[in-house]
Amino acid sequence: MRTTPSRHRWTRGALAAGALGVAALLTLSACSNDTSGGDSEDANAITVYNAQHESLTQEWVDEFTAETGITVNLRNGSDTEMANQLIAESDRSPADVFLTENSPAMAAVENAGLFADVAPDTLAQVPEQYRPSTGKWTGIAARSTVFVYNTEALTPDRLPKSLLDLQNPEWKGRWAASPSGADFQAIVAALLELRGEGATRAWLDAMKAGSVPYKGNTAVLKAVNAGEIDGGVVYHYYWFGDQARGGENSSNTQLHYFRNEDPGAFVSVSGGGVLAASTHQQQAQEFLKFITGKKGQEILQTGTSFEYPVGSDVAANPALVPLVELQAPPVDPSMLDSAKVTQMMTDAGLI
Repeated sequence: MRTTPSRHRWTRGALAAGALGVAALLTLSACSNDTSGGDSEDANAITVYNAQHESLTQEWVDEFTAETGITVNLRNGSDTEMANQLIAESDRSPADVFLTENSPAMAAVENAGLFADVAPDTLAQVPEQYRPSTGKWTGIAARSTVFVYNTEALTPDRLPKSLLDLQNPEWKGRWAASPSGADFQAIVAALLELRGEGATRAWLDAMKAGSVPYKGNTAVLKAVNAGEIDGGVVYHYYWFGDQARGGENSSNTQLHYFRNEDPGAFVSVSGGGVLAASTHQQQAQEFLKFITGKKGQEILQTGTSFEYPVGSDVAANPALVPLVELQAPPVDPSMLDSAKVTQMMTDAGLI
């Protein structure tokens, strides 16, 4: 017996108002989100616009500064917020480095012509499938798309075999996602790149009619665990992180991996790039090299983020399914079109 869903309903008008509010604050966000206590007067200090997990990036910064003596000032925000701010600031930006959770924000900044080339020795640390073909930025971490399901509601033989199966009538009202989030929009961007506009529009229309929207992957996980909904599309690390904390929001669930190069097996690459306008090119390149190097990637392996290392041959946390076993579809991260996805999801009434 499932409980009554406590769903987060979002109207297009409310989201539009929220978007206007974010836009109005973009010019202020760098100061309001500066966790360093103000820019350092150190001539070698670098400023990082950070859309990765703050705790993870802080671990990178602490170890990097201890090793090199270079101070790092962090300005934190979301993928979309930070990317839009960089584009608005253009070559006047104080940022030296940009880090994200998902690659569409990196592609947007790259398309605006704002990145310098990544140093060849840094690129050499990251396999080709985890960085764009352009060499304008590089992967720094990764996360896998998964279907989290309630084990009382579903058995393995009743799970969807493909992400596209969720558009079928039998799944109407039984699955959830967080359509307003950058995480889910990256998944849609991969679907667009892999299957084209027609298939993606049809899937989004079916999603509007048949899915249950929540605000955030954590909310989706909680809802599935509580039996409000049978399953949901999230990234893997939400489940692993909750399990590590005792499983309060995941004890009644398991993860289903689509594999077989299905769009639902998409591995989203977190990105890092050096801004062409940076006046600290050497220090910024050193920071990016450190993150993708052995010490930086071992922070992913042993830390609490449960994201995948992608560089320097560092293995994943032993709790995770190895990257090679995910059978992810090949996707060039620089080809993920966030602007097109936003428009398509708006047209479908999802955001």
